[in-house]
Amino acid sequence: MKYDFTSIMDRHGMDSIAVDSPGKEPTAPGGPKEGFDVIPMWVADMNFPTVPSISRALADRAAHPAFGYFNPSDDYFNSIISWQETRNQVTGLSKEHIGYENGVLGCVVSAAQAFCSAGDKILVHAPTYIGFTFSLTNVGYKLILSDLVQDQDGVWRMDYEDMDRKLKEHSIHFAIFCSPHNPTGRVWEKWEIEKAMEVYRENDCVVVSDEIWSDILLDGHKHIPTQSVSQDARNRVIAVYAPSKTFNLAGLVGSYHIVYSRYLRDRLTKQSSLCHYNSQNVMSMHALIGAYSEEGHQWVDELCQVLSGNVDYACNYIASHFKGISLSRPQGTYMLYLDCSAWCREHDKTLDELLRAGWDVGVIWQDGRPFNKPFAIRMNLALPLSRVKEAFERLSRYVF
Repeated sequence: MKYDFTSIMDRHGMDSIAVDSPGKEPTAPGGPKEGFDVIPMWVADMNFPTVPSISRALADRAAHPAFGYFNPSDDYFNSIISWQETRNQVTGLSKEHIGYENGVLGCVVSAAQAFCSAGDKILVHAPTYIGFTFSLTNVGYKLILSDLVQDQDGVWRMDYEDMDRKLKEHSIHFAIFCSPHNPTGRVWEKWEIEKAMEVYRENDCVVVSDEIWSDILLDGHKHIPTQSVSQDARNRVIAVYAPSKTFNLAGLVGSYHIVYSRYLRDRLTKQSSLCHYNSQNVMSMHALIGAYSEEGHQWVDELCQVLSGNVDYACNYIASHFKGISLSRPQGTYMLYLDCSAWCREHDKTLDELLRAGWDVGVIWQDGRPFNKPFAIRMNLALPLSRVKEAFERLSRYVF
């Protein structure tokens, strides 16, 4: 491979929650015992050096000693348009359809405030990304959960009848759609999105589609933009993207929405402007331009190969070594969502005890219960394969 996905970066003291917070976070089990280093498998960022074109773009801009007021450049918008056309076959996208967002969750909250009344109910799928739960309940909305169900092959599916029933029962007109889905890793097929959008259409829902994971696809799976499945979806959906998950740029802050409907766009833009804090950082703009370059395309293609290999190793290892631990193989993202219910029952252990046992030996995995499953653990596989292997060997020897 051209790019480095094998070196183990020392991120200590370099502004990383993933490696510096274990043992310090009040809600976390605590740091590892003596003799074990931290293998960060919790916070959803990557432990690979990002694509060099980003560092060059930042260095080039930083070389100019003025950082005053600015407007997003044509290069910024053209980079997004080109990226979406090349990777997602999006056509007809223009500058007017694109708007800056400080983050996906900021856009979710602004959209909810633009189209919901105080105390309204919002439909989301469960398992549910904890960011949706915290941000929406924090501003006074109530989440109504429609559980994803696993078919005979263990694949997570939407329950369209349940979605429709809950939308009607609770008079809901605003929904969150996550594609690819976090935390299950489902990459929805076109027919699945079409059926979901038909349910939303019949219930007059504005839909925010979180597509931040759309570049991280495993084993050749293909992302279908929600807005692309029908003309109604194109005009009903607020889609949110970012280079932050793809290129590990969360610390630079910067997302963007794609909204084709002028009505939706005007309402969203107005609501986002009210706090006066939804403003772009000039370095974030140049980071996106560096990311959405030809070199960025090549880097992401290699990244997806590496992550596919990591997922293959982890799923095979769990199946052969960890009796009572089950999961549905993700099709996108770099996260595993483990069901530990059978193991905990068989061994008369609580999930807290299991989580703590992993943290004790430096496997810093994440409590999956806040995602709305009672015996779940979430694991980040965006590390060099050598570290993934070390983590599973520790789990096999000391935990399971």
